[in-house]
Amino acid sequence: MWTSSPTDRVADPAQGFGSCSSGKQPAWERSHALPLPTPPRTMEEDRAICHERGNSLRWASRAVGLLAAALLCLIPWSTTASAHGSVVDPASRNYGCWLRWGDDFQNPEMAQKDPMCWQAWQDNPNAMWNWNGLYRNGSAGNFPAVIPNGQLCSGGHTESGRYNSLDTPGAWQTTNIGSKFTVKLYDQASHGADYFKVYVSRQGYDPTTQPLKWSDLQLVTTTGKYAPSQNYSIDVSTSGYTGRHVVYTIWQASHMDQTYFLCSDVNFG
Repeated sequence: MWTSSPTDRVADPAQGFGSCSSGKQPAWERSHALPLPTPPRTMEEDRAICHERGNSLRWASRAVGLLAAALLCLIPWSTTASAHGSVVDPASRNYGCWLRWGDDFQNPEMAQKDPMCWQAWQDNPNAMWNWNGLYRNGSAGNFPAVIPNGQLCSGGHTESGRYNSLDTPGAWQTTNIGSKFTVKLYDQASHGADYFKVYVSRQGYDPTTQPLKWSDLQLVTTTGKYAPSQNYSIDVSTSGYTGRHVVYTIWQASHMDQTYFLCSDVNFG
């Protein structure tokens, strides 16, 4: 910690008064007398003054820096992982992209290995950094009225379009599941839930080429209330699904009219 407090010395050049004789200068002359020119400083004196002024500037700069740091410590910061939540299994699209590439998101190999995540990172990296913020407020339960067809995976272009890339049809990486599976959600803020609704895309819908519409979804599970917690599990039982599908989870939080819309890509084996 910076502890020294140097003093900025200000030069005080000596000033004298002219003299008309060897006797005492008359009062009127003293009152009107001009100061004698200051003798020129030596190079050593100039260097000493510059050194002292430099010390003062450095001290002031450090003091300002320390003050700014102290003020920053008073600001309540929140990380992306502390705000809300998402489906973590089967992973929602942006959570999966963050999980696989969050520590290597500039790797050009992603374009070949995981092209849908690549296009999402290129479109807006904040869709992954804020994987837990895909929600809308004030929907009043009338979701088709606020989320048009083709925008289901972005929550109707919520958050000023941050999650638009998640609506893009394509070969998103899938999680293998059976006819009975469990949807697991992570809720860091412990909002609780008034209910969850879990849908599966209809047989014949192709998520690699078709934007998701409400008419493509089939409701398979509706839950009751969940007490506030950080982890929720929803057991789902289905039949007749094979191959690639989208599991669409709607989470109605309890703390306010806040609803999450989460697309997970799966493969029914």
